Amino acid sequence: MQVISLNRMFRRSAAPILLGSTLLVAFAGCHRSPSADVVATVNGKEIMRADLDRVYQANIGETPQMPSEEEANIRRLNYLHGMIADEIVQQRAAKLNLTASDEDVNAKLTEFKAPYTQDDFDRKLKQSNMTLDDLKRDIRRQLTREKLINKEIESKINVTDAEVSDYFNAHKTEFNTIEPQYHLMQILVTAAPSQQPANLQNNKASGDADAKRKIQALHNRLESGDDFSSVAMNYSEDSSTAANGGDMGFIPESSLKSVPVVYDAISKLKPGQFTDIIPVTDASHRTLGYAIYKFISREPAGQRELSNPSVRQSIHTQLHNNRAQMLENAYFERLQNDAKIHNYLADEILSKSGQ
Repeated sequence: MQVISLNRMFRRSAAPILLGSTLLVAFAGCHRSPSADVVATVNGKEIMRADLDRVYQANIGETPQMPSEEEANIRRLNYLHGMIADEIVQQRAAKLNLTASDEDVNAKLTEFKAPYTQDDFDRKLKQSNMTLDDLKRDIRRQLTREKLINKEIESKINVTDAEVSDYFNAHKTEFNTIEPQYHLMQILVTAAPSQQPANLQNNKASGDADAKRKIQALHNRLESGDDFSSVAMNYSEDSSTAANGGDMGFIPESSLKSVPVVYDAISKLKPGQFTDIIPVTDASHRTLGYAIYKFISREPAGQRELSNPSVRQSIHTQLHNNRAQMLENAYFERLQNDAKIHNYLADEILSKSGQ
């Protein structure tokens, strides 16, 4: 088992809303775009080419080799699909009066800036070719999406004790382990500027020096008493754990021992304590990023029963997440079905290819 799973600060996501299936784009014959500056419309709302270009440039970053024309078109179509999907969601939220308020945005902006000095914050905005208004707009859209999901999806999910028990009885052998298991949490900051952010703040370190500053600021917050799960959810860059507040689940002792520096650090902790900053390296000892781990518990080998709170919580979380993903996919599909979409960029590409 790989203990460390790795994924540009303020880098803007091409697709704030991830849909469970390919976006259905309506092609209306050979209709021309109302303007060369428009790449798509969603229920009459225009998506501008300049906005797509900014997303494209932000995502290709400082790649050493520029993509071919075909590759660039594939990426632009994918990014535009995400922008269309986001616009559908924003319109639905506005209809339900769920658009994030200025107070919501300013509060989140304050939280976003917390680990950085004002100079660092301003520098990152400049490096990312973003204005403060750009950032506020992205924050508003993300918060609006969260409010929509909470109302339309999360509020309707109820995992019962009976369901948890049924799952345990059907998967009991999965909770019978042949070696001790360590329940850990992590906060990971990666040094690769080309990777996508994976946290609520859409926050990514832009290189090794920035990664060091960020992880140190986060460690300082933990030492000041900030909640580990909240810090991980907002700032950790590991896509597999950030959404769960940094929870890595149970890791077999043998897997943990395969990363001696982590095992040695964990072995010195009591439950509830966290490590110092630990470099994350590859097989050639090249530094990929930096991590902080929190030790929750060590479970002995053998059968773990449903009466174990960690077992019950892990099953509850899994059932909840599975149901949320299913409902989100279905909900977004229905929103697409009800939307009137025209992708002029797709028309343009097909026209140039003679289709």
